[in-house]
Amino acid sequence: MHKTLVVVESPAKAKTIGKFLGRNYSVIASMGHVRDLPKSQFGVDIESDFKIKYITIRGKGKLLQEIKSAAKKCDKILLATDPDREGEAIAWHLQHFLKIPDEKNCRIEFNEITKKTIKEAVKKPRLIDISRVEAQQARRVLDRVVGYNLSPLLWRKIKKGLSAGRVQSVVVRLVCDREQEINEFVPEEYWSLTAKLMKDKINFQAKLHKIGKEKAEIKNEEEINKIINDIGDNPFYVDSIKKRKQKRNSPPPFTTSSLQQEAYRKLNFTAKKTMMIAQQLYEGLDLSKSEGTVGLITYIRTDSMRVSEEAKNEAVMHIEENHGKDYVPTKPREYKNKGKAQNAHECIRPTVINREPDKIKEYLSNDQYKLYKLIWERFIASQMAAAVINVTTVDLKVNNYIFRTTGSIMEFPGFTKIYTEGQDEKQKEEENLLPPLVEKEEVKLKKLEPKQHFTQPPPRYTEATLIKTLEEKGIGRPSTYAPILATIVSRGYVKRTQKQYYPTELGTLVIELLTKYFQDILDVEFTANLENKLDDIEEGEVNWKQVLRDFYQPFQEELKIADEEIGQIEITDEETDEICEQCGRNMVIKTGRYGKFLACPGFPECRNTKAILEETGSNCPVCGEGKVVVRWSKKGRKFYGCSNYPKCNFVSWDEPSKEKCPHCNSYMVIKRSKKKGEELLCSNKECGFRMPLENKTDD
Repeated sequence: MHKTLVVVESPAKAKTIGKFLGRNYSVIASMGHVRDLPKSQFGVDIESDFKIKYITIRGKGKLLQEIKSAAKKCDKILLATDPDREGEAIAWHLQHFLKIPDEKNCRIEFNEITKKTIKEAVKKPRLIDISRVEAQQARRVLDRVVGYNLSPLLWRKIKKGLSAGRVQSVVVRLVCDREQEINEFVPEEYWSLTAKLMKDKINFQAKLHKIGKEKAEIKNEEEINKIINDIGDNPFYVDSIKKRKQKRNSPPPFTTSSLQQEAYRKLNFTAKKTMMIAQQLYEGLDLSKSEGTVGLITYIRTDSMRVSEEAKNEAVMHIEENHGKDYVPTKPREYKNKGKAQNAHECIRPTVINREPDKIKEYLSNDQYKLYKLIWERFIASQMAAAVINVTTVDLKVNNYIFRTTGSIMEFPGFTKIYTEGQDEKQKEEENLLPPLVEKEEVKLKKLEPKQHFTQPPPRYTEATLIKTLEEKGIGRPSTYAPILATIVSRGYVKRTQKQYYPTELGTLVIELLTKYFQDILDVEFTANLENKLDDIEEGEVNWKQVLRDFYQPFQEELKIADEEIGQIEITDEETDEICEQCGRNMVIKTGRYGKFLACPGFPECRNTKAILEETGSNCPVCGEGKVVVRWSKKGRKFYGCSNYPKCNFVSWDEPSKEKCPHCNSYMVIKRSKKKGEELLCSNKECGFRMPLENKTDD
């Protein structure tokens, strides 16, 4: 009997696909890449026109022999690695290792792991796409050229252990540039004036919009007082009422980038966590004895918003059956891809529309359920009719001043019946309920409320806004965002505090140095253009070695100038009043992988180190002797512990309060959320008592 070997990347995927294909197929996992550039050598021969030296990745030798042994027992080999550049490169390396002829159709590709899709894929093998492989090789060589030349430069000029990456350095620069904008920002004063009004016992408010025919711009208190005095007791009249219907179209289905952003906003998942859970949903989970192991979503590394006709039809049927014909759009939803998105790929969507989240909740972990529900609801919403909102804009006149108020009423919910985008929630909270009004009628003024404001600097990046910026500027690709963000934090160039990214002193120093001598590499536009050239290589439009040649020559010249001009940069450590108990020197502040710490300047003779403890002002609720201090996890997450650790092992993710629970006498913790603000919550989960922070009991 003929047998076929199918090589995939992960054991979970192998298990799922193996069940679909049956006993005439043997499915084995390569565990990702099997060959790569050597870590201990440069691995690229520039003089021989960028000839690459590949070696077997350490630890993969035994696995490769197992794959070779399995291949000998089969009549046919199919390489089923992921449908992207990395997957194509892995398939190419396996093809060479297994000595499969170049002209042999051995590559299969699929966007979802379902029985039907896999059965169809094995019938349609194709040649390895060498253009995709060359695009991956070009990226790998570019990163190696930059990393293996810039990193030693930083070692020589600043300190050992530093490293620089082609894309990561640009991302750090974005964070540094934003911090500089914030530091240089000069706030400007301005004022707003709100009229608190009432009609038919309904309170509403309107803001000063125009003075005469000019837009109202009030710069100081003197100006606002003049306006208030001018209005005095004069009556407010309804000047105009405009009503219009506003359509709000459904959001597109998820791409990798938009999934990472929305999972951060709605679920508080990091990009890394989102991709890890999404991978599990894609590779397959065991749902029941009847369904077995199935992939729940389509391929997760995509920048395409395309939806297959079959999936569209399934979605329309589901919407009509569950919500009615009114919720089906008159024309099927079409979404345009950005730039050179691969239209062969699909968006991220459920593989089976009728597999509703709540029906399979018992088979999923809590995080898997949350992410699957988000993907499922977003996709269904993307195929639904637009929401229709009645918007009423009312202008009220007093003397020469126009006050404006806007109210909205949802006429038809459309897609919002099941899904609202993260940023839309604020808009919902700001809706203004208006009473029935007619033109020329007088409205009662309760009071005028002036308010002083100051212009605000641009906000620091969060993970969602940084990913959005990377996508908009064309830096990196969606599949690289999560590892890039993890790398810049782990290298100590950027820190993440209360969900915001701050550059460290080291990060700022390195970026200043690199920007001065390597303007192209640190230039956002140059990096984006390089990404476009990699896309051109994949499309077969550009020679990959020519892209490398064009990059290498000017880079080599910049490197030579930098090496000659940059002197030794000494980073002076900040001295503290803390005395080293082992040798009597004043300890200094050092920065390590997990933040700042105290160290003795007598290293290596004296190796004494201490943590820098930030006290919260509360005593430890467990031992009562130590102080509650701020600590940081290895992943950079803030938590609270006792200063007497390890004698006392108290830890908490939430800041403990001085308050005691009035119900059970357990200690209370401070919980912060956008919706509820700050509140006190009992640490005893069985009690669950909570109260607003401003209503806390007296000491």
